[in-house]
Amino acid sequence: IPDFSSVRIIVAGDAMLDEYWFGEAARISPEAPVPVVRAGTTEQRAGGAANVALNVAALGARSSLVAAVGADERAAALTERLETQGVECRLVRSRTLPTIHKLRVLARNQQLIRLDSEQSFASCAAELGKLFTKAVADADAVVLSDYGKGTLDRARDLVDECRRRKLPVFIDPKGREFDKYRGATALTPNQGELEAVVGHWADEADFAARAEALRAELDLEMLLVTRGERGMTLFARGAAPLTLGAQAREVFDVTGAGDTVIALLATGLAARM
Repeated sequence: IPDFSSVRIIVAGDAMLDEYWFGEAARISPEAPVPVVRAGTTEQRAGGAANVALNVAALGARSSLVAAVGADERAAALTERLETQGVECRLVRSRTLPTIHKLRVLARNQQLIRLDSEQSFASCAAELGKLFTKAVADADAVVLSDYGKGTLDRARDLVDECRRRKLPVFIDPKGREFDKYRGATALTPNQGELEAVVGHWADEADFAARAEALRAELDLEMLLVTRGERGMTLFARGAAPLTLGAQAREVFDVTGAGDTVIALLATGLAARM
């Protein structure tokens, strides 16, 4: 890994606490046709924007997270995990909203159910914007990690702030309204997210035409489409599309793959690679 220690990345967006329960499922419940899981070990991890910030820190860059959480035990657990790994936390702490939480129950590496506990943080977007403006004063690049939980309800204002400061801003988008990301340095949608915006494509040529048209329409320097087992395809201003293939691996949990992509893209380009 190159030396990224001089690079400072601000990550803003929807932070969450991911919790995993691991156990064994040896029988079906007599109460309903569902497996009975005998819970064993549990694990808590940073999710969403918090996971992006952790990825940046793991690369050796200076990482700061701007996000909204509740004033609860889950927020304390999330903050502790981030700060222990070197992430600076600048958080809006809501007394009325719970920290976003996702609980996954797994048996023999198979996810059986996911339970989400969340409410929109749109009411915190204005206060988050003030924190963001202070945080980006000495940043080299910005990542906006949008999971559609309301934290980035004013994404347009954050992008405009980055453009005023001539800061590169990389966005992992959500939803169908991509116009609010106009003028960003790069968007990194997955294939499904792109298709929801540009429509279904007939073949690779049609895919490339639709993706490039979107990049031009939104005035992006880059559009990087992550495509699962097909790897990823980069559409950059003034360049031919570049597809990077994926190497097959036996993977049981792909949670956070997009977070890793945008963390490395932003950190590498901020370091002028």
